[in-house]
Amino acid sequence: MPVMPGAEPYQHAGGQVGVLLCHGFTGSPQSLRPWGEYLAEAGLTVALPRLPGHGTTWQEMNHTRWEDWYAELDKALADLRGRCSEVFVMGLSLGGCMALRLAEVHGEGIKGVVVVNPSIANDVPLLKLAPLLKLFVPSVPGVAGDIKKEGATELGYTRTPVKAAASLPRLWALTQAGLDELSQPVLVFHSPQDHVVKPTSVRILREKLTRGNLRVVELADSYHVATLDNDADQIFAGSLEFVRANASVPLQRD
Repeated sequence: MPVMPGAEPYQHAGGQVGVLLCHGFTGSPQSLRPWGEYLAEAGLTVALPRLPGHGTTWQEMNHTRWEDWYAELDKALADLRGRCSEVFVMGLSLGGCMALRLAEVHGEGIKGVVVVNPSIANDVPLLKLAPLLKLFVPSVPGVAGDIKKEGATELGYTRTPVKAAASLPRLWALTQAGLDELSQPVLVFHSPQDHVVKPTSVRILREKLTRGNLRVVELADSYHVATLDNDADQIFAGSLEFVRANASVPLQRD
């Protein structure tokens, strides 16, 4: 299946500190490409894979499930850990959920987590109906493109594949169940004006991460896809500062 121009994965070979970037549900690497390039310029080794079924057609995505997307990220993480001394994981929306899940599963193998408007709860009424809807309709209106910045666009699907969406509750449940054991530092960038993910997810993180390892930064001028929005520079600089503060090996260059 041909990949949409701009939706290709991105990689950069830098120093001994690696970062795995995880894009969101029905999105593509395009939404995180500027973030990845910023971290690469700072000397980090960066991996930004394209998740199966993404960046092509929503019909193809309906043949994939969360396990397929997670497996792709897990493979990219293994490659990074083989090339780097330390690895951080970062993600947007559902990519943030999978980044948290990777940290839960791999423990000390991941130094820290940065998430932007993470989705870890089934708080969208339409998605709650997905297990039933998938029996009758293949897709519903999409959620991509929630950006405040004029002229900025997200390369994502205009339709949400219902069978793929119906697999999400299991991922959310697993991630929430593992939060109590998450010991790595976690930085959350949260847009109060998010029209896709409700505040429930950040509330759950505040309730579960009680070891002093959570920091939440509010984004005053962005919607859901904040990595392409008015506060993108704040996310990029904040995530790099987070890596510098928590890595025990120096970055390749400053």
